[in-house]
Amino acid sequence: MAHEDERIALLLDYENLAIGARDGLGVVPFDFGPVADALAERGRVVVRRAYADWSAFDEDRRMMARAQVELIEIPQRIGGSRKNAADIKLAVDAVELAYEREFITTFAIATGDSDFTPLMHKLRELDKRVIGIGVQSSTSALLPPACDEFLFYDRLPGVEPTRAPLPPRRRRGMARPPAAAEPTQPTPSTGSAPPTGSTESTGSTEPTDSTKPAPAVAAAPGPFGVAFRDATDGTDGTDDTATTGAEERDVAGLVVSTLTGLGRQADGPVVASRLKRAILRKDPTFDESDHGFRGFGELLRHLEGQGAVTLTRGSAQGDPEIGIRDDPAADHDAFAQLVDVVRELTAAGGPPQLSGLKDQLRKRVPGFSEKRYGYGSFLSFAKAARARELIGMEWRDDAGDYVLSPVS
Repeated sequence: MAHEDERIALLLDYENLAIGARDGLGVVPFDFGPVADALAERGRVVVRRAYADWSAFDEDRRMMARAQVELIEIPQRIGGSRKNAADIKLAVDAVELAYEREFITTFAIATGDSDFTPLMHKLRELDKRVIGIGVQSSTSALLPPACDEFLFYDRLPGVEPTRAPLPPRRRRGMARPPAAAEPTQPTPSTGSAPPTGSTESTGSTEPTDSTKPAPAVAAAPGPFGVAFRDATDGTDGTDDTATTGAEERDVAGLVVSTLTGLGRQADGPVVASRLKRAILRKDPTFDESDHGFRGFGELLRHLEGQGAVTLTRGSAQGDPEIGIRDDPAADHDAFAQLVDVVRELTAAGGPPQLSGLKDQLRKRVPGFSEKRYGYGSFLSFAKAARARELIGMEWRDDAGDYVLSPVS
């Protein structure tokens, strides 16, 4: 009998997830229900396992048992030393399931620890779909790109934080803030601080004086406004924390540019379901609800109303065909703005270089994005203007860049 639903194996690095929810959101005890509901929408969960030293989670243990989760006991303290052995046990079990349970099509790995990135890659190499789940404030920036889809626990329906998420913490190796900005702390007369690079589990100790929050350092946003801010993942102090900044993301640009790319490769019409899968491959954290839409179809209808895309009835009900609206007037306006900026900069100080030109254009047109017009990069947009003989553009070795000039 053919199975139509995804068969999902859920493996939880419970200490990482529960402590991240506690410290970042004030959720105590950890609420497993939103995770179960999110996965139920994606397929049948046929394996549920949670790995932890359950002696530290008495109340959680009872709740997880009622949720039909198999509890894998991993003692963390042996003698006077403490070692997190849950990570390697989870990884071994995942690979074993991938080989011995061929009917499992999807692995949901709940953790924010970047140490699991090789596991994600290996599972995808074995032709398994991988869904990551983590608390946003404690999820490494390395983890979401390794997954087919990544769900931030903070944004799952039913999660009710009792406090605002913690700000990102200073990454090891970054400059400390000025001493005057920090309160003076008395030096303990006895005892010693745990060594840097400790192998203790995520969030298992309170932040020491050397790991106290410092002002966040802004980082350059990635594709479509996905930003990775400097912060630790709570494991070894070396990773950034993943954050999406969804409110600032140019969702129209993301949809149109992805649609344009699919159109170049497709030998037929592009349907909504295929477009959504492609967007998730670009940005596994994408969620249309971040932009105020209840579903992907509602988002597409909104973009249709803005004139960004066109929708026509597809062969399958509820899966429309999507196209890019041919709007010569909008393209003309965008190219006209570029020509005006090039002309002004040339008059002020000579022909401008391509680098920095987009920022100058945004001063005139705030929020400008070439992706809204179907161009994958600003260089492609400038080349399109040159092809239309609206500007001159040539490479100069002395400048190490393209130099643009107005067409007389």
